[in-house]
Amino acid sequence: MRILLIVFFTVPLVEMYVLIKVGEQIGALPTIGLVVLTAVIGVALLRQQGLSTLTRGVSRLKSGEVPATEILEGLLLAVGGALLLTPGFVTDAMGFALLIPWSRQAVARYVFDRWGVSSAIDIGLRSARHDDEGEVIEGDYTRRD
Repeated sequence: MRILLIVFFTVPLVEMYVLIKVGEQIGALPTIGLVVLTAVIGVALLRQQGLSTLTRGVSRLKSGEVPATEILEGLLLAVGGALLLTPGFVTDAMGFALLIPWSRQAVARYVFDRWGVSSAIDIGLRSARHDDEGEVIEGDYTRRD
């Protein structure tokens, strides 16, 4: 919790410092233009990557698999989009990093490995099974040795 508090106060200070320094170098209007341009480009990339992730998730659902990776990537895309809409160059860099597929997938793998999320999602979401006729058969089981 303490780390979140430090980040909450540090990031805006760093953003203001970077914006002031960039503004000193290129001027106020070009700096504002760059901030707006990164937001516009970010929204376009977010839309494209979001649709791609959604399509992959739907195809995994149709094949009877749990789209755990796609769910986490969707969450990371939402965080990246929020960072891109926040004015500043540091948050834009972090947001763009989450919109790039290979870096987003690396973050998702880290989360899965670090917190063991994939096994919890697999256990929680694989309770529904389909029989040969396509009907859903729900149930729980207990393995007894």
